[in-house]
Amino acid sequence: MQRNDALAAFLERARRRLLPEPPPGAQDPDILPPTGDHQFSPNLVEILPLHPNKAAAVLIPVVARPQQPTLLLTRRSSGLRNHSGQIAFPGGRIDAADRGPLAAALREAEEEIGLAPTKVAPIGYLDLYLSGSGYRIAPVIGLIEPGFSLRLNPDEVEETFECPLSFLMDPANHRAESREWRGAIRHFYAIPYGQHYIWGITAGILRNLYERVYA
Repeated sequence: MQRNDALAAFLERARRRLLPEPPPGAQDPDILPPTGDHQFSPNLVEILPLHPNKAAAVLIPVVARPQQPTLLLTRRSSGLRNHSGQIAFPGGRIDAADRGPLAAALREAEEEIGLAPTKVAPIGYLDLYLSGSGYRIAPVIGLIEPGFSLRLNPDEVEETFECPLSFLMDPANHRAESREWRGAIRHFYAIPYGQHYIWGITAGILRNLYERVYA
């Protein structure tokens, strides 16, 4: 497939600037991740677990649309106990049987939205991201060609949608916001897109993608 200029430019930058291997400390609770919710709200370190040990991985799916590349995002099921209804990337805990973050991200994407692992071409990794709930998240960026099919697991995902990569990577669309959480003021990024409000972990990871690949 012929690449459009925007996708070619992204891939050229991504392959030079992303990590070629899983980030250090992906499964080592003694290493504090360099990016995360604490990056925007340093006071969160005081209420985070001292040694957060919940290793996780997410897939950042870049769809090679002919007009312009997009990112595939999910809206979590409203019935979930944690982060219900929020915009997210496919992903979850790294199980003992997973052969690292990539395997976990691909498995979770298949379980959540029915995306076949064979449809994903890995590009690289972002730095480890620490969530306010103590997850050590390894973000995996993968390229998907158009023509893929999805099958959503309604227990986990209510819908999927695509957002232009150019919109998400434009810092003018990144809003600094804050709210109270656990008795402290939490600062975070938000990226509203149409009816979708992308914030928290997902927006933080997108901001880190921008800073590593474009800034």
